[in-house]
Amino acid sequence: MLESRLRGLSEELARLTAAPRDPTAAVSFGKRIGDGTTEAVERLSTTAAARSLASTAREVERAIEKLDEGSYGRCDRCGGAIGSDRLEARPWTVLCVDCASRSRDRAGS
Repeated sequence: MLESRLRGLSEELARLTAAPRDPTAAVSFGKRIGDGTTEAVERLSTTAAARSLASTAREVERAIEKLDEGSYGRCDRCGGAIGSDRLEARPWTVLCVDCASRSRDRAGS
């Protein structure tokens, strides 16, 4: 299942990072909304989506490594067990709920 998820993420990432339809098209944020502004907003959205997909792909790759190591289901940070509900909802997670929550809290501060 993780291998399939990784393939899907890789395909979507390749689609998002492919060369734009018209790489020479004007991209700008002007006072008036036009094709350039629309293209710029689209590129920003695509970049954010690609970063998110790449991050998830790294998590899936790490989960696959953990399967190979025999440490799947153990938190990378504290070494504790990752709850089965969490693994069912997000099989590629490498952090328990507490450690993931602390990471989010630090990132938000």
